[in-house]
Amino acid sequence: MTQEPLKTDSLHDWLRTPAGQYALTWEQAQCDQAVADVFGFHALQLGLPELNALQNNRIPYRWLGCDTVPEAYTQGDGLLLTESHALPFADGSLDLVVLPHTLELSPDPHATLREVERVLVPEGRVVVLGFNPTSLWGVPQSWRKGAGDVGQPIGHWRLRDWLQLLSFEVASNSLGCYRPALRSERWLQRMAWMDKAGPRWWPIFGAVYCMVAIKRVRGMRLLEPAWTRPSARQARAITTASKGME
Repeated sequence: MTQEPLKTDSLHDWLRTPAGQYALTWEQAQCDQAVADVFGFHALQLGLPELNALQNNRIPYRWLGCDTVPEAYTQGDGLLLTESHALPFADGSLDLVVLPHTLELSPDPHATLREVERVLVPEGRVVVLGFNPTSLWGVPQSWRKGAGDVGQPIGHWRLRDWLQLLSFEVASNSLGCYRPALRSERWLQRMAWMDKAGPRWWPIFGAVYCMVAIKRVRGMRLLEPAWTRPSARQARAITTASKGME
C-alpha cells in the first residue's frame, strides 16, 4: 500500500490516477451544490477542463477559460482562451466565477484574485477549489506547467484572509478527501470509512477544500421588490393616549 505523490508532470496527469479521480469526484459534487442556486446571466469556469463545474447551474451564458486549448474538450460551454490575471470582461459583468485549482497554478494568484473581484457584479459569487497543505496528503510539490514551475498550495485560512482584504464575505468552506492518496484503486476503496470518520474526528485534515465567497460592496443598498415593502398604512405610526395619561 503506497501513497500516490502529488508531484507529476502536471496536475492534469495526476488527475488520471486513482487518487486524482477520487479528488475530482468530490470536487464535482461540491461544485454541483455550490452553483445550483446562483442566478444571473454570465458565469465563468477558469481552468481545469476535467471538471465541469457549471453543469448544475442555470445561468444562460457560460464560458470555460483556459490559457491553451485542452486536449480533450467535451464541455458544452464556450471555450475562451485567456490568462487568469487578464480576463476579457468588463468591470462588474460576471455573476459567478469558479476557480478549480486556478490560484495554485497561477504565477500570480493575487493578481488572479483581484481580476476576479473586478469582473464580478456586486453580490456575485466565487467558488475556489484547492489542496489543503496540512492534510494527510502532505504538502504538494510544485506542478510543472509549460517551461516553468508554478503552483503552490494555498491554505484555506490564508485564502480566507486574501478574500476578506478584497471585501469578499466567505459564505462556506468545506473540506473532503480524508483517505490517503493511494496508488491502488483497491486500497483506496478499502479506506472509504475515513471519509465518514474524517469530518468528525479530524475535520481540518481534509485533502481538498471548496470555499464559496460573495463580493460585498460597501455602502451599497439592495432595493427590495415593491410588493415586499410595507404599505403607507402599515408604515404609519399610530399612537393613542387615554384621558388619564394626558
